[in-house]
Amino acid sequence: MFEIQRSYHDEIIAHAREDAPNECCGILAGNGDRIVHLYRTTNSEHSPYRYNVDGKQLKGILDDLDAKGWDMLGIYHSHTATEAYPSPTDVRLAMWWPDALYFIVSLQDAERPLLRAFHIVDGAVTEEPLRVANSTGSPQVEA
Repeated sequence: MFEIQRSYHDEIIAHAREDAPNECCGILAGNGDRIVHLYRTTNSEHSPYRYNVDGKQLKGILDDLDAKGWDMLGIYHSHTATEAYPSPTDVRLAMWWPDALYFIVSLQDAERPLLRAFHIVDGAVTEEPLRVANSTGSPQVEA
């Protein structure tokens, strides 16, 4: 089970709502299994059906992770009209980051967004149960 602080959970949902009707995307950084920073990224596809992290932004984030000794714990994106489950495209693209946890927020029910997490390795999708922990303070977010 992966524990995500309420502040990061809520920030992902807020990002999804702000970018709708297009998919949003971002990166969760940390050490071990604790998120310490959320990077909001630009969906260079500007699409309600696909996402792609802007290349320049990704390079800057990877450099920042390296400088701070953080790992890429997760990649998140939204599904604006479908369930929070990896699409065939999500599964195909996951080959680039097989160690990352893939977080998908669904806005299919706008009143009750749902965040789920998955391991995607060699085309196999396995759900990682999430526990949302109450936390104090605001998340560290970089837009």
